[in-house]
Amino acid sequence: MVLSLSYLDAERGETTRLAQCKRNIEWWELLNNYIIILVTAKDKQEAEKITQLLLNERLIACGNIVNPVTSFFHWSGKIDTAEECLIVMKSRADLFSQVAERVKSLHSYEVPEVLALPIVDASKAYLDWMSVVLHKEA
Repeated sequence: MVLSLSYLDAERGETTRLAQCKRNIEWWELLNNYIIILVTAKDKQEAEKITQLLLNERLIACGNIVNPVTSFFHWSGKIDTAEECLIVMKSRADLFSQVAERVKSLHSYEVPEVLALPIVDASKAYLDWMSVVLHKEA
């Protein structure tokens, strides 16, 4: 005898396994729309300027400035260090290229750090808030 862990979801007319898989896929697709963007700036003034302009243009929903951070990096053939500010921004994946271009135009660095990271989980309420405040998709 074979036991099935699935049963019919009377409301949707599908098995609970299938229904759960669909909900998981929908949630994953929603999460994939949103990203964390990391940008370093030379000082708090530059970090605030970049953050405020991106907020005003609705390219980011939120920006957190962490000050100071100590960065170590290769530059001009040697290992260098700098005290910087780290901006942690929340946005949508489809806005990343606009954010990157805007940061490049505002930034004092020759090669500014602009990195996008996936969001692997989040509260639905926070994602809903982001969808309201960000620039609408074209």
